Amino acid sequence: MGIRSCSRICLIDSYVLQHRRIFSQKCLFRAYYTAASALSSEEDCVFDECPKPKLETNVTDKVSVFRSIRKESKLFPLVGRVFKSLNWMVAREIRFSTAVSKHGFSHTTNAFRMVVHIFALCGMRMEVYALLRDMVGYYNEVNYDAFELFPNLLDSPRHAVRSLVVFDVLIKVFAANSMLEYAVDVFLRAKCIGLKPDICSCNFLLKCLVEANKVEFVRSLFEEFKNSGPPPTVYTYTIMMNFYCKGDTGRDVDIGQATEILEELERSGEIPTVVTYSTYIHGLCKVGCVEFALDLIRNLRCRNQPLNSYCYNAIIYAFCQKDKAYEALEILEEMKSYGILPDVYSYSILIDGFCKKGDIEKGLKFFEEMDHYGLRPSLVSYSSLFYGLCKSGLMDISLDMFHNLGATGYVYDHIAYGILIKGFCMLGDMHSANKLLEEMISNNLVPDAFIFHSLIHGFCKMGILDKALEVFNNMLQHGVLPDTITCNVIIDGYCKVGHFEEATKFIGEMQDLGISVNSYTYNAVIYSLCKLNFKKALMLYTRMLKAGVMPDTVMYTILVNIFCQRGEMHKAYNLFKEMTEKGVLPDKISYTSLISGFSRMGDMKKAWALLNEMLRKGHMPSVVTYTCLIHGFCKLKRMDIAKLLVDEMRRNKVTPDVVTYTVLIVGYRCLGNIEKAHELFDEMKESGIIPDDIAHIALGYKAGAVSEG
Repeated sequence: MGIRSCSRICLIDSYVLQHRRIFSQKCLFRAYYTAASALSSEEDCVFDECPKPKLETNVTDKVSVFRSIRKESKLFPLVGRVFKSLNWMVAREIRFSTAVSKHGFSHTTNAFRMVVHIFALCGMRMEVYALLRDMVGYYNEVNYDAFELFPNLLDSPRHAVRSLVVFDVLIKVFAANSMLEYAVDVFLRAKCIGLKPDICSCNFLLKCLVEANKVEFVRSLFEEFKNSGPPPTVYTYTIMMNFYCKGDTGRDVDIGQATEILEELERSGEIPTVVTYSTYIHGLCKVGCVEFALDLIRNLRCRNQPLNSYCYNAIIYAFCQKDKAYEALEILEEMKSYGILPDVYSYSILIDGFCKKGDIEKGLKFFEEMDHYGLRPSLVSYSSLFYGLCKSGLMDISLDMFHNLGATGYVYDHIAYGILIKGFCMLGDMHSANKLLEEMISNNLVPDAFIFHSLIHGFCKMGILDKALEVFNNMLQHGVLPDTITCNVIIDGYCKVGHFEEATKFIGEMQDLGISVNSYTYNAVIYSLCKLNFKKALMLYTRMLKAGVMPDTVMYTILVNIFCQRGEMHKAYNLFKEMTEKGVLPDKISYTSLISGFSRMGDMKKAWALLNEMLRKGHMPSVVTYTCLIHGFCKLKRMDIAKLLVDEMRRNKVTPDVVTYTVLIVGYRCLGNIEKAHELFDEMKESGIIPDDIAHIALGYKAGAVSEG
């Protein structure tokens, strides 16, 4: 039976077929790291297994391979030289693709299989890896089915164990080259024919699956290890710990599963490493279990378990995030007391925490400590200090320090520039902010959206719209797409200077650029137009609805208020009902606008009903709300109800203002109760409220006159 026939029998196995179907249909495998990245770091290296006893080369096996070479005469010299010398320089003389073009695919595959097995039998895994990577590259280049590599590389169905090293390395080649479905297929087929893949290869595959966030298959593969081997090692458990504690790429931290992993690890007899514990501690802090994490660290310290600065940094960071910088400082001192030296990250966290609290002096002290320990602060550390200095208005100091850094070898980044530019914008020093922008661009740094937004907002706030638009165009020229908030700032800027037509046109330009518009985009324009041209405001409102933008509470309130001011209470109330029917919750201002409108129209029954509805919805009426109602009842000469409302105001701790007193004074004067009017006038002055001209005139005084009682 040939190799290919044997492989077909293996493929019939339902277990393999089931898993291969799952992987191919769901297309769940796209790892994020290439082979180059897998080989670049110690932990990620595809050859990261612990040292093993060197494989003993079976002479009989080598002779068997050598004899089979004679049948393949075209590549015989190359294979023979490799067999005799085990010289990698000989094997690398020819690429797989070159050999295929000269000798054909089948012949080349057989020859390369022999060379691969020769190196594998001698334990030369790096050479095996290079050869298999070459073959995989060719399969990809010509769109061959890489699933066929398994049967093509199988040395002999009767002596499958001789192919174990080859398949171990093939798993790594596939995994390192983001071909995870193929790597898992090799793992399953190898187990199907009775091979036991090496746990180091399996760990590497598991790690790549974790990095690619293949949740379902990470869990399945881990269970496979536990159920039928290879038995998980501490590194396997640590990979799974990282999987549950990382909490990125759309997944939350699953601290429950992480805890189970730690418990399983301890029961297995394997000893957790400092990486295992630190990963778990970071996971605990991410879900807010800071005190529990701190207790764990102290417990581990008592048990003489391995700890490092990374473990403590998680606690320090969590406390700083909770605005507990001084508690974080205590953890730093505790860490030092145990002989664990802080690193740059430890100090950077604390510098950031204290500078955000405005304690610049403490931040500077940490820079001195870092120098004492021979630690060079990172640009992140300085950026935090810049933030604190800018927040305190010390822009000159931060700018001098920033430029001095360049002379000491630091390379400026977007964050540092962004902090300084934002600081100058907050102070209104737009000249300095814009100068930094120009300097940044001259240093070949493209400003990000945050920096452009800071400048645009700063210029609009200062009323310099032309400069804001200049920055906006500069932003587009650098390929940075503005967001909705930035565009809304410019629309507000147009409205403040009365350029409503330009603001409306700008909304269209936003949509042409593919920038989302929201109700806030329209609010400022519609609000401004309502004061000048209500018809145009309604036209823009209709356009907003056609664009699929749902009005918010502010938008509805603007329109309700305008209808109320125009005395069109039927339209105002219908719009209010539409608002509630669409699930937009009215606020205190919405209710007050309607109550004011109905009170002006003398419909106190409706106004009173709205007051009660407002209270039921949990909105406490303001002094304006009460005053509108009081004014309405005063016009109807129902001073008894007006007085009840004043009493209710005071019970609800809402203080009457000058308008409230004035409408009451006018109301009592209209009834001829001059004494009560004077009494209220005196009460108003005793309360520290200065009567306005209307109050004076209502009592027969000259406007602005001071009553003598």
